[in-house]
Amino acid sequence: MAQATLPAIGTFCWPELATRDLKAAQAFYGDLLGWRAREVPSSMGNYAIFSLGERQAAGLCAQGEEQLKHGVPPNWLSYVSVASADATAAKARELGAQILAGPFDVMEEGRMAVLQDPAGAVFAIWQPRNHKGASAYMEPGAFCWTELATKDAQAAQAFYPQIFGWTAKPPSDPAMPYFEWVLEGTHFGGMMEITEHWGPAWKEIPSHWMIYFMVKDVDERTARAQALGATIRVPPRDIPKVGRFAVIADPQGAVFSLFQGTL
Repeated sequence: MAQATLPAIGTFCWPELATRDLKAAQAFYGDLLGWRAREVPSSMGNYAIFSLGERQAAGLCAQGEEQLKHGVPPNWLSYVSVASADATAAKARELGAQILAGPFDVMEEGRMAVLQDPAGAVFAIWQPRNHKGASAYMEPGAFCWTELATKDAQAAQAFYPQIFGWTAKPPSDPAMPYFEWVLEGTHFGGMMEITEHWGPAWKEIPSHWMIYFMVKDVDERTARAQALGATIRVPPRDIPKVGRFAVIADPQGAVFSLFQGTL
């Protein structure tokens, strides 16, 4: 499969797992997605790069003390590539975001910050230097889509375009209130609002970004994830004319999605 190329600036460039047991995570994702982990020097503590063949697919680190102190479960964090971490963080703050960490340098690899949008969804920004981001993308075993579930879609449509230049493409079917994020003609993510249709506990679900990893067979990989100790949050189901997906919590509780496109 030909490798897709991410836009250099303004879209998602790196998924990173923060977890409590690095060895267990390496074993789980290595089996599920075919990744190989390699530990690398980092100013952020223990850090490993997940690779798909010779291409980098994702990062892996130990959860920080602040997350552990507040009972935050293991989680996937999505990074957006930016020209300036400092300028983007300052603009985000002006628009109502909280700066949870940074901006700070990660050795010679880049400069980053962790932000929380006005509705509560957490994401990171990455100003690349030596490390440009994922080189595995849009192929089995690599991330392929990043999706915002939010308590305030209107606020998100005002916030993200102003800091990243995104356009929120409205749904073609009013009965399916799903927006797509577009930058320079590239569709790279989506957005939907958390409503009562999510179930009885919908008010307790926080705004969040979800990472999707492409697989050849969602049903088979979902069954494998369960056999490896994962919890299936949403069993495999179809998205008409798009593909098939499932939502999974890994054995330590980090939530992600699997996706199989329609041929």
